[in-house]
Amino acid sequence: MKTKISGVELRRIAMPLVAPFRTSFGVETSRDVLLVRVVTSDGEGWAECGAMSEPRYCSEYVDGAQDVLRKFLIPALPKDGLDVQAVGRILHPFTGHNMAKSALETAVLDAQLRGVDESFGSYLGAARDRVPCGVSVGIMDSIPELLDAVEAYIGEGYVRIKLKIEPGWDIEPVRVVRERFGDELLLQVDANAAYTLTDAQHLTKLDDFDLLLIEQPLANDDMVQHAQLAKRLRTPICLDESIESAADAAAAISLGACSIINIKPGRVGGYLEARRIHDTARAHGIPVWCGGMLETGIGRAANVALAALPGFTLPGDTSGSHRYFATDITQPFVLSDGHLDVPTGPGLGVTPLPDLLDEVTTSREWIAL
Repeated sequence: MKTKISGVELRRIAMPLVAPFRTSFGVETSRDVLLVRVVTSDGEGWAECGAMSEPRYCSEYVDGAQDVLRKFLIPALPKDGLDVQAVGRILHPFTGHNMAKSALETAVLDAQLRGVDESFGSYLGAARDRVPCGVSVGIMDSIPELLDAVEAYIGEGYVRIKLKIEPGWDIEPVRVVRERFGDELLLQVDANAAYTLTDAQHLTKLDDFDLLLIEQPLANDDMVQHAQLAKRLRTPICLDESIESAADAAAAISLGACSIINIKPGRVGGYLEARRIHDTARAHGIPVWCGGMLETGIGRAANVALAALPGFTLPGDTSGSHRYFATDITQPFVLSDGHLDVPTGPGLGVTPLPDLLDEVTTSREWIAL
């Protein structure tokens, strides 16, 4: 089915976080979010760009994403209509900018699915109607603050806790959380590439805490060294930033660089490539889970649908809306018994609430095709 696009709106919104979120690469206090709205002859589709304000998690940043969409990606779309399967091929000649590409492809997909009354989950191949949810806990100023935060999240029903770590904030925080909350707590850590292979002996101390995994301990482009580190740790290594495509996933698996993969659709260029990574990993018996980029309800709806695919056997960072925002721009996602329901409506199954969206909008740009 071809969709004829009349134009694309690029909308920026400002979303304050309920609390600062600190990782090894910086502190987020608010999200400057780029939303993409594709308008077609039959309706419209929405998507969210995962790029952050500064190029710290990866090379992309929100101003750059808007610029490349405006100048190159949107003008590349054919005026006589296209099928969503062709979007990736059309955008492929432009190097990088996966998060911008993902947002455009996802908005086209949302529009097409709304036109045929099919849900995102159904299209991707969801095998469940709800998904178990974990929560990512940022680096804190003190151990007591960390323990209070973890206790609160467990009280809300989250079934898995992920602790952000960095040199100087790793062994002791993990030890006290494990001791306080017991061996039955599903616990993992995320380094966001904060270590080098010279830290291998130090990282072996994490083996004492029966962690689900250690996520991206080394640099993004260090698959070989991740493979070397994997031989020295009992804790499974999960790759995040290193995996930008199904080809990357296949290479990492063949090298022994990881035994688990975190799939973030924005990072890999969209939900169709995310599904290909899922299929590759599943064929090799490698578990996957869905990571997050502090999404609003637009991005969260798509992530929850993806996390319902059969190979997603570990809880993802698909937290409820109020984990990050006092008020979301869609109907909020609310945790129930540690799970979120997979939206069943057409397309993403959610749309922005106009009044709330207008309140947080900082700019709008219309690009006609």
